[in-house]
Amino acid sequence: MSRIEATFKALNRPALITFIMAGDPDAKTSLDVLKALPEAGADIIELGMPFTDPMADGPTIQLAGQRALKSGANMKQTLQMVRDFRKGNNTTPIVLMGYFNPILQYGVEKFMNDASAAGVDGLIIVDLPPEEAGKAQEIAKTNNLDIIRLLTPTTTMGRLPKILEGASGFLYYVSITGVTGAAQADLNKIKPHIEQIKTHTDLPIAIGFGIKTPQDAAQMAALGDAIVVGSSIVQTIAEKRDASAVSEQVKALSDALS
Repeated sequence: MSRIEATFKALNRPALITFIMAGDPDAKTSLDVLKALPEAGADIIELGMPFTDPMADGPTIQLAGQRALKSGANMKQTLQMVRDFRKGNNTTPIVLMGYFNPILQYGVEKFMNDASAAGVDGLIIVDLPPEEAGKAQEIAKTNNLDIIRLLTPTTTMGRLPKILEGASGFLYYVSITGVTGAAQADLNKIKPHIEQIKTHTDLPIAIGFGIKTPQDAAQMAALGDAIVVGSSIVQTIAEKRDASAVSEQVKALSDALS
């Protein structure tokens, strides 16, 4: 059983998935935050892969990527972060999230091999559609890496089978049509859509984008199996540059799901 599957099976409440950008604002601070997240209440961690052209991200996460790159972040450093994290934590799942270009530059097969060996559990590649993912998906599966697919409010039931093909771990429901850090979703609009999707898959559904406060987290958790909080945590890192400040924020989010 994978770490992701084991985490969802062990919880009797919706999971809290937190996002940070690898190397933001620098390697040491980023690793300190990463190590602190599970104790603060994060059940699964999404670790952003810094990239120069993050088209799905709003200003907060774009700036985080810029800070990371300016401080010397690269894919080797990101994978080293995971290895360093695994020295003290072998249970919390880590999902690398980002864009295909850095993976292509690293070498797809080498990346999948190295990511798995470092202790990565899954991948969210936001600009790699299912139709183009065949070879990368095959190599990922060989390395026991879950391929986590994105769904949106505009995903049709006709499109859904293709998205589910080869998907594993969980599904990431992007609750708004926009970039990260945007306004909160309309619960009344997405609720029936998520319920319809659940009739086609047993994979857990994590809801993300626009979730900032414990109140937001509690509301969204009523609809899905997990909630994803990213931009507000990244903003705290930008303002405080301190793992303890992030821990306080994550604890409050976790408490809202209990």
